[in-house]
Amino acid sequence: MSKVCSVTGKRAMSGNNVSHSQRHTRRKWQPNLIQVTIVDKFGRKKRVKMCAKALRTMNRSPKT
Repeated sequence: MSKVCSVTGKRAMSGNNVSHSQRHTRRKWQPNLIQVTIVDKFGRKKRVKMCAKALRTMNRSPKT
């Protein structure tokens, strides 16, 4: 499976490591993916890869 969040669509970003002497080397930033089991409104279970930020948003209780 690819390293893409199934909820938000976040994927790897690329950029540079910059040392003290200002040398640039390429690097990647990967999303913080977690494999979780989601239960939909019909009671079916589905395993998805989602980032931790999306999981925190789903677990947060709604404001009343």
